[in-house]
Amino acid sequence: MQTVRSSEELARARAQITGVLALVPTMGALHAGHMALIEEAKRRADAVAATIFVNPTQFNDKDDLARYPRQEADDARKLEQAGCDLLWVPSVGDIYPQGFSTSVQMSGIADRWEGEHRPGHFDGVATIVAKLLLAVRPDVALFGEKDFQQLAVIRRMVADLSIAAEVVGVPTVREPDGLALSSRNALLSPDERSRAVALPRALEAARDAVLDGVDVGGVLGEAQDSLLEAGFSRVDYFALVDAATLEPIDRPSGEMRLIAAAVIGNTRLIDNVQI
Repeated sequence: MQTVRSSEELARARAQITGVLALVPTMGALHAGHMALIEEAKRRADAVAATIFVNPTQFNDKDDLARYPRQEADDARKLEQAGCDLLWVPSVGDIYPQGFSTSVQMSGIADRWEGEHRPGHFDGVATIVAKLLLAVRPDVALFGEKDFQQLAVIRRMVADLSIAAEVVGVPTVREPDGLALSSRNALLSPDERSRAVALPRALEAARDAVLDGVDVGGVLGEAQDSLLEAGFSRVDYFALVDAATLEPIDRPSGEMRLIAAAVIGNTRLIDNVQI
């Protein structure tokens, strides 16, 4: 695996790649979910590139940015073992050079849910993903479905800006007890980790209830109560949405997602399930 750290090195490395190129953008702290993205990328492309960049513009809390786990050497070993061909690890100064004054502003599908609770978050996501796609010029880019709204935002941004890359969503990878794999799980204490499984269980129970025809409003309210009883301190949202528009719906219709975000201890977890 070739590792590059500047835009100039990246351009030279990219020029040497032939055939279909897949990109897996990450913020590091890699786990089995990221490796699933690499495996899917290998199935879809002749060469696989990955990025590690903890993007400051998508954090609206400086403490959250400071707490985000960083383990570059371990991450690089995992990527190489998984068969990644190219790793780009840019610096903040390379991505946002002095005088940087351009950003991608998202609206519509970005306004609700995460957009409401993390102002500016999706502008930061869209800006960095656009920069990565334009620099690496992949044929396909892969993202996890755990961040389902982020996936929808990226698809909208790529379509709106006519960026020549296919955006592929890869199903969420979970622990044996159902908790979605996340870099933030490392921030949970043992007690918080044991209680966190209430989130996927609440989503599964709500999915079953919706499919059984139970009133959606009651299902969502019961789900939120179950999270608070399990030790979550706050539920930012627990909603049934249209899978394409992410607009809330109050009765089953077409392709749907149950989406949720809640805080346990000092860690905010998100998850979703398909209906």
